[in-house]
Amino acid sequence: MFGNWLKTSILMAGIVALFGAVGGAIGGQQGMLIALVVGGATNLWAYWFSDKMVLKMYRARQVDAASSPYLYNMVKELAQRADLPMPKVYVIDEHQPNAFATGRNPGHAAVAATSGIMQLLSERELRGVMAHELAHVKHRDILISTISATVAGAIAALAQFGMFFGGRDNQRSHPAAQILVMLVAPLAAMLIQMAISRTREFGADRGGAEISGDPGALADALLKIESYAKGIPLQAAEEHPATAQMMIINPLLGGGLRSLFSTHPATQDRVARLRGMR
Repeated sequence: MFGNWLKTSILMAGIVALFGAVGGAIGGQQGMLIALVVGGATNLWAYWFSDKMVLKMYRARQVDAASSPYLYNMVKELAQRADLPMPKVYVIDEHQPNAFATGRNPGHAAVAATSGIMQLLSERELRGVMAHELAHVKHRDILISTISATVAGAIAALAQFGMFFGGRDNQRSHPAAQILVMLVAPLAAMLIQMAISRTREFGADRGGAEISGDPGALADALLKIESYAKGIPLQAAEEHPATAQMMIINPLLGGGLRSLFSTHPATQDRVARLRGMR
């Protein structure tokens, strides 16, 4: 738990620093001060409301035992096995098979699954996936991933804004340095996500396998999801690529530069570790 709080603190400090760098490039010292205040306020907003924002981005609808008994009761059973409070359960009406968890702590958590993943996977495989998402909740990964998803997008937008609007001439930094900061800020934000996400996925795979008691189920599910997800777009993820690191499998279809920002370990590596569990 302490380790995740430390990571969250480092992430938030990095976010404020990035806001300050972009603000300084846009408006000199005054711009930096304003951006630092905005960065701090953004961190507070992200802590309390970023989960709701992500769910809204994906047009997720909350379900219960009456509206979606299959998924809801599955999550309830797994949450009991994991000794977790019952999270809110959401369905995303998208064909791409995928799932994610969000929230600020186990007492304020939510898990979401696409309609596509519910149709594609067997009950055994879907249990493996939802156990993986509950492992993120148990490990308290969800705050880190949700904050980084929402704020990285804000940093990128701020940097793009700075490409067109500068501060007063006597306060503006050298144009070359300004352009460099505008390019580096969103890249740095994405690198922060990558550093966190790649390691946490292995931990959630192991934790999910322990919760479900069936490592092979998650391994089978990962292979099947990756195979099908490659050819099916997930519009919300394409519009908000900073949220891709929250998913159990990278939802982005784009190649080229986007492939450099992959936030997930290779599926084959994940499957090999799961197959090696006893």
